[in-house]
Amino acid sequence: MTQIHPLSSQVKVLAFDVFGTVVDWHGSIQREIQSMVPGVDGDAFALAWRAGYQPAMQRVRSGELGWTRIDDLHRMILDTILPEFGLQNLNESQRQHLNLAWHRLRPWEDSAPGLRRLRQRFTTCSLSNGNLGLLTELAKNGSLTWDCLLSAEVFRAYKPDPATYLGVANVFDVKPDEVMLVAAHHDDLAAARRCGLHSAYIERPLEFGSARPKDVSPQAGNDIHAQHLINLADQLGCPD
Repeated sequence: MTQIHPLSSQVKVLAFDVFGTVVDWHGSIQREIQSMVPGVDGDAFALAWRAGYQPAMQRVRSGELGWTRIDDLHRMILDTILPEFGLQNLNESQRQHLNLAWHRLRPWEDSAPGLRRLRQRFTTCSLSNGNLGLLTELAKNGSLTWDCLLSAEVFRAYKPDPATYLGVANVFDVKPDEVMLVAAHHDDLAAARRCGLHSAYIERPLEFGSARPKDVSPQAGNDIHAQHLINLADQLGCPD
């Protein structure tokens, strides 16, 4: 029997990173591009598209770009990488459809049932750099039952800006230490802790594909280490 973590009685809000933590961006993008263009290296394409993510957001953080939604940043990155894969002749309609692949990312198998259990005991919300329209479609298509959708778009700041983490506490009128960030990325969790939030690490060894499994070993600093969201629900004493 899993021992219930003592923080289960202190934390009121669970905020979830989404890309990689709740949904499988790599496998989903790989399937989308291979379906559209059979023969393309879907693994490399997914990695290349994702590799542009942080640099694009940094252009916004630095002020080089004004506030720009992730949908629009994804499109800028897409247009840049298409020639690298011999796909520069994709027309506008194809590019628009492919860019919306990020709205169709599939959840990990445990995500929907895990979220359903967790929200029985806690207020649950997304805390993603993805924009609200994107997150809405992910929730609808993947049966992801958050109580609230929060996004960098709400705070006009991309993680790890403190405005995002502290914004969750402000929205729900709770103290930062009554919020726990749930994520598969140690840097995200560390930034949340610097703002006074608690942190739960979720193992996603296949986030970057089966050819390059992640090291998901426990790291000091995280309050909880869980194999998946169902295991997190067990550790926090959520009913089946």
